[in-house]
Amino acid sequence: MRAINAQLSKGADAALAALRLYLGGFLIWGVWDNIVSVERMREFEGFLTALNCPFPAVAAPTSVWVQFLIGVLLIPGLLTRWAGLLLAVNFLVAVALIATSQGVFQDVTRELFGPMMCVLVGLVLATQGPGQWAVDAWLERRR
Repeated sequence: MRAINAQLSKGADAALAALRLYLGGFLIWGVWDNIVSVERMREFEGFLTALNCPFPAVAAPTSVWVQFLIGVLLIPGLLTRWAGLLLAVNFLVAVALIATSQGVFQDVTRELFGPMMCVLVGLVLATQGPGQWAVDAWLERRR
């Protein structure tokens, strides 16, 4: 039974590492155009304005840079629980904005899938941590 549990644990560590690498890379790729292009950042600000986001000129760069930071932290598995919490909060705001953009909670299920998955993955990472294949785990072992 111990051997089976050890194998399952390795599988969980591999799955968490794959999740962190994919999501971290996707977040960086997804916001990079906003970071390097003023025009793209303005487009994102306009998108937030259309969603009735308060202070879109502040919210747009804040969201972009938070997502970039989360991606940078997730890839090596550094401060993973905090990155997961930031991910959940950032995308919970997106869910609320999208869900209420055309009145109170219109049927926007398809539009909410991606942001809601980021909320849920963020909560998993915040509560479960990065797995053993991460800088966080290495630092913990060194203590």
